[in-house]
Amino acid sequence: MTPATAAKRALIVDDDKSVRQSMVDLLEAAGWEVSDIARAHLVADQLAAFHPDVIVSDVRMPGMSGLELLRSLDLQFAPPLVLISAHGDIQMAVEAMRDGAYSFVEKPYDPRRFLTILDHASDQYRMRQSNDRLQNRLMRLSGLDRVLLGQTDEITSLRKTILDLAEIDAPVMITGETGTGKELVARALHDLGPGSDGPFVALNCATLSPERFEADMFGLSGEAEGRLASASGGTLFLDEICSCPMPVQAQLLRVIEDKQVLPVGASSPVPLTFKVISATNEDVKEAVDQDRLRADLLFRLNTVVLHLPPLRQRRDDLTLLMAHFMESAASSHDVAPPTLGQDDLAAALSYDWPGNVRELRNVAERCVLAQRLGGQASVSEAIRSDDPVQDVPNTL
Repeated sequence: MTPATAAKRALIVDDDKSVRQSMVDLLEAAGWEVSDIARAHLVADQLAAFHPDVIVSDVRMPGMSGLELLRSLDLQFAPPLVLISAHGDIQMAVEAMRDGAYSFVEKPYDPRRFLTILDHASDQYRMRQSNDRLQNRLMRLSGLDRVLLGQTDEITSLRKTILDLAEIDAPVMITGETGTGKELVARALHDLGPGSDGPFVALNCATLSPERFEADMFGLSGEAEGRLASASGGTLFLDEICSCPMPVQAQLLRVIEDKQVLPVGASSPVPLTFKVISATNEDVKEAVDQDRLRADLLFRLNTVVLHLPPLRQRRDDLTLLMAHFMESAASSHDVAPPTLGQDDLAAALSYDWPGNVRELRNVAERCVLAQRLGGQASVSEAIRSDDPVQDVPNTL
């Protein structure tokens, strides 16, 4: 059920139990979910626990009054507050509305008018929340646009899919050739998700040792925290999963299924909570058939599969990507970016880019370095160059 169709929620604040109960009965009969409390100072806890769409509060109560409650709320984020009182006057109503109250209702109230006021207040709040969510999503999508560059339909769709997957806890397997950006996408899934404040722990599965696995991954009781425990609360990224030694695969499977580890020398297990993302540049079905990847581990990892296209299938993005990488490299080396001629563009478009985006970035860096050293920047020469660019981070 979406937020727009879920039952509306009201929080009732009144020190008179009979008044609270009458409002609860009225609202529940109209299909609302209701929580009621006797003191205004308890509202903050209820906002976090109950998530109401509207607050209804008496004005005069022991301790914090309804007007004091109004002034304590962050009106930019809090639900609308409807004040209700048997002692209301025009001056009090004007003061309440000036301070941000949604409405002011005098007792005894007309039930139908009261429900109409609450319906309108709730609708307004939900619309504001929906707009906030949309704005937040667009801002995040804009940020992802700067990370996963491209204007083709496939890349645009991929960015939206990444944003959707970041919000769920299901395991994600990223497939694609070397250099297509698998770790970059894994980090984006982490950074855009609810666990973004937690750690991002990347494991190169090809380097995991069966002999050292328990000590390194589970940790030593009272001495060292294992790598798996250090990922708790965040994301565990299993890179090159098809190259993982078979004995290690069995241990990883157990951890993913049990969601806990037993450190070496410990008597009780340590619970784990993390999002699992894996990546491979291989055909996983072929790896299973060749007994290099456990079928049961694959079943646990590929709940959602995200495939990254090779650069040769993204030729419409080549010019944009080349310009971006040249500008970035030129900024790093404090020089003006090279000007690409028709021969450069033709060379880029006719090349197959077996190293994908990573290779394209390296070629752009070679062009910038050639110009900085007084030479002529040439894409075709940079492609043919056997001299690898130094200090280019291998994050793709």
